[in-house]
Amino acid sequence: MANYIGSAETIITAALSNLPSSHLSHLTHSISALFRRHLRRLTSLLSSPTIFSLTLRHLQSLSLHHKSFLIARHLLSNLTVLHHFVRDSTSAATAAPPLYSAAHMKLRDLDAVLLLLLLCELYQHDREFLDAPPSRWRVVLSDYVSDSVLRLSSFGGCSSAEILTQFVESVSRCWNLVNLMGFSGGGGGEKEGREAAASAAAVVALPSVEVGGGGECVICKEEMKKGREVCELPCGHLFHWICILRWLKKRNTCPCCRHRLPTDDVRREIRRLLDDLAVYGGGGNTRLNIQECL
Repeated sequence: MANYIGSAETIITAALSNLPSSHLSHLTHSISALFRRHLRRLTSLLSSPTIFSLTLRHLQSLSLHHKSFLIARHLLSNLTVLHHFVRDSTSAATAAPPLYSAAHMKLRDLDAVLLLLLLCELYQHDREFLDAPPSRWRVVLSDYVSDSVLRLSSFGGCSSAEILTQFVESVSRCWNLVNLMGFSGGGGGEKEGREAAASAAAVVALPSVEVGGGGECVICKEEMKKGREVCELPCGHLFHWICILRWLKKRNTCPCCRHRLPTDDVRREIRRLLDDLAVYGGGGNTRLNIQECL
């Protein structure tokens, strides 16, 4: 697993190095906005004894698996932002990253995972921190992040390299914790190796197009008559709506080329995005490592 952790960081770095300058600029802006949002949530959390107490109580009520699940979703949301900007669409750089249900988090859960990540980070620096009574944790954490708050609040003066470096470090930290906690899946309830349904959010977002030159729906083997409204998958293949909706209720792959749509399973989504990033970054062989290690 240690080798894969290094490989994941290499995959992300390689994908970043292949981004056009325009995409890289928009990605940096999106990451800065994401960091600022997290900083605002964390600042509110630490400045309010009541919110801090409620969030800590919620965090302590969660099982280890649930804590790992929250970190995995946080990791997925970061990977989703990056994946959005490495797609082969020139319009991807200006559009907002999609929010699929597997990555979307309620504010309560976002506060909990931000606090959990901060607790883990401080524990790495000071192993005696947790010996203090929980009533003192908010003060200790506030002192610990004070320098970071000052630095992150002025992101406009940071270079793109600094922002991207922190992004890669954040993703790597989440990945380490997810594996340390032994996260085995979540969201979709699917067992590894079985087909997973495409997420409802991804299916609803599929466009309807008009058939131009006829052709056959490979699912039902019947003709798609010219002028008829059919469904177009992201890979460009066309299908009768009724046929593809039935298909996507059971599996998230294109019947023609096996292109994968998003699912509601966090583990599968992390693997799917890392697979795509590995291909974009030129790491075709790394794809096998991902399949073996996840």
